[in-house]
Amino acid sequence: MQDEYDCYFFIADLHSLTTHPDTKELKEHVLHVVSEYIACGLDPEKVALYCQSDLPQTAELYLYLNMLAYKGELEKTTTFKDKVRLQPENVNVGLLTYPVLMAADILIHRAKLVPVGKDQEQHLEMTRNFANRFNHRYGDVFPEPQAFNFGSVLLKVPSLDGAGKMSKSENQYATLYLADDDDLIRKKVMKAKTDLGPTEPNMEKPDYIQNIFDLMKLVCNQEVIDKFESDYNNCTIRYGDLKKQLAEDVVNYISPIRQRTKDIRENESYLSDILRSGAEKAHVNAEKTMEKVREAIGLKYF
Repeated sequence: MQDEYDCYFFIADLHSLTTHPDTKELKEHVLHVVSEYIACGLDPEKVALYCQSDLPQTAELYLYLNMLAYKGELEKTTTFKDKVRLQPENVNVGLLTYPVLMAADILIHRAKLVPVGKDQEQHLEMTRNFANRFNHRYGDVFPEPQAFNFGSVLLKVPSLDGAGKMSKSENQYATLYLADDDDLIRKKVMKAKTDLGPTEPNMEKPDYIQNIFDLMKLVCNQEVIDKFESDYNNCTIRYGDLKKQLAEDVVNYISPIRQRTKDIRENESYLSDILRSGAEKAHVNAEKTMEKVREAIGLKYF
């Protein structure tokens, strides 16, 4: 994307406050995420890479969009219901209006394309709803953002336990992190859910087995995938061998990123310069949007 589009990527530190984290560690987490973004290939010279809290226009737009959001629709979002289940003692308003802040993150740049996973389709649809409500009430300011994907379907990275997506908030032993060391990666992969194997040729894979094959598609070469697909269809598959191969391929995929992240993180002044420069780039574009927003609403008095 960064070679073909004007891209804005940010670290969602304001979103993180909805779970009441220990903010003494927030700076370290932010700088680590920036390091991972760069290690994974984002070029700060090509994109605006900034911290969410460094863009006050986002908070202003969030306020205006809250006037167009309704309690009932926010309570129905899948992520809100999941968070209520996971943290019933901390159902704060920020958690309820999380999709509104996400919409502000997108609309502040009048984005037309948003790189999201399958689980974010609902939030992107809500963003379009908020954009349309604003345009209907105040005049055309925002385009309708659409999901961006290089393939035919939006990606969902499956959990190792086959229970859903890899998630920071649920089973962390079923989630692979870019910071995991090689042995921990191997342990996690070897614990992936399997069964006794297919009982007849070419039978359909259960979801949790398909999950493993989906992971293989992310990190394994095609010969390896074809070999285990054939073994499965012939009822000769050995899941232990499959998971050992997958574990090594995941290690080979993640370990260079982990090392690059560590090297980048050691240069804190470099990271600070990137965030400062990214915030300046984002600020220019965001302020253009907010000038249009304030004028459309009628909030310009002099």
